[in-house]
Amino acid sequence: MSEPKDRHAAVTGIGVVAPNGTSTDTFWKATQEGLSVLDRVTREGCEHLPLKVAGEVRAFDPAATIEERFLVQTDRFTHYAMAAADFALEDARLGQASIPDAPYSIGVVTAAGSGGGEFGQRELQQLWGKGSRFVGPYQSIAWFYAASTGQVSIRRGFKGPCSVVASDEAGGLDALAHAARAVRRGTDVIVAGSTEAPLAPYSMVCQLGYDELSREEDPSRAYRPFTDGACGFVPAEGGAMLVVESADAARERGADIRAFVAGHGATFTGASRWAESRAGLAHAIGQALAEAGCAPEEIDVVFADALGVPEADRAEALALADALGEHGTRVPVTAPKTGFGRGYCAAPVLDTAAAVLAMEHGLIPPTPNVFDVCHDLDLVTGSARVAELRTALVLSRGLMGSNSALVLRRGTGSAPVGERHREL
Repeated sequence: MSEPKDRHAAVTGIGVVAPNGTSTDTFWKATQEGLSVLDRVTREGCEHLPLKVAGEVRAFDPAATIEERFLVQTDRFTHYAMAAADFALEDARLGQASIPDAPYSIGVVTAAGSGGGEFGQRELQQLWGKGSRFVGPYQSIAWFYAASTGQVSIRRGFKGPCSVVASDEAGGLDALAHAARAVRRGTDVIVAGSTEAPLAPYSMVCQLGYDELSREEDPSRAYRPFTDGACGFVPAEGGAMLVVESADAARERGADIRAFVAGHGATFTGASRWAESRAGLAHAIGQALAEAGCAPEEIDVVFADALGVPEADRAEALALADALGEHGTRVPVTAPKTGFGRGYCAAPVLDTAAAVLAMEHGLIPPTPNVFDVCHDLDLVTGSARVAELRTALVLSRGLMGSNSALVLRRGTGSAPVGERHREL
């Protein structure tokens, strides 16, 4: 494998399957407009459960993009991953004809928290209702949280470094960092990200043990972080996959560099210890800034974790002040996920996609359904805000205690902010 001089990790492709858009363009249009698609759960078998509001992916036909032989052996969360990977590779102009000849030059890394619960539940019902002869052979792999990495790599013939990150919700950012480090070590391309499908009866029952889960029945009130009315988070399905490759390799084939993965930090502070997450998150931010060679005042926008639990929201606001100093109370903060839900490991990857698009368009998307901010934050609400964005900070925390921060730099092909805003 050749060793380009510039091993900076560049984002060249974005693929999205989300509740508010099943393409990158529709996702960004809804996100920048601050549309909220949170609604009552409609999945069969979930009607009696106390979780009433979620972000469902409704306008998605997996058969339109994925071959039948892969559909029958995979769960919904892997359908999302395979489709999003296809979209990302197409966006990066890495079709089969342009993929490097050496299959070991491309790898896959994903993160997942819920795995294939819907597939697993169906097969277990067959086992107990009809007997073992009615359980399909794919039960052994479809439920597994590594299924998406495996199926994306098998389907596309990628034989480079492949892995799965297990660090609860923060794993989405950790997967992107893992991809960036693989690129810096010499791998040409990594397809990285996360998709989730936690909206099936068995999966939803498992989530009901989380005190942080919102039980509010009004979609407009169910997920309001950083406010006095915060009552937990609303789960979501879907996610995003990104193409991360060496900057030189991207330039050599004429690809657009949409952003650079500049720095990452990760810590662990324990399950539901939200007060302690203040120090852990601040430390992760400091690590990410140091790796990126970035001063606190260079951060132009923060995509918040935004759990929606008062103690956790307060800890996040204080962590920003701890890590960024006075700039932490002045920098624009946003949480577009309040409009489509917090999709576990997929949530920070969707935030990363939104951050890249925000830097490209010079526009900070708003935080839907949030108005009365009760923390010392410059939270963008109501409508999008025009801004010159060169550097973005994306934050994530997991219910089991992981904290992660990612610094992104604007890509080389972005137009000046005035021109970008006029295009919208």
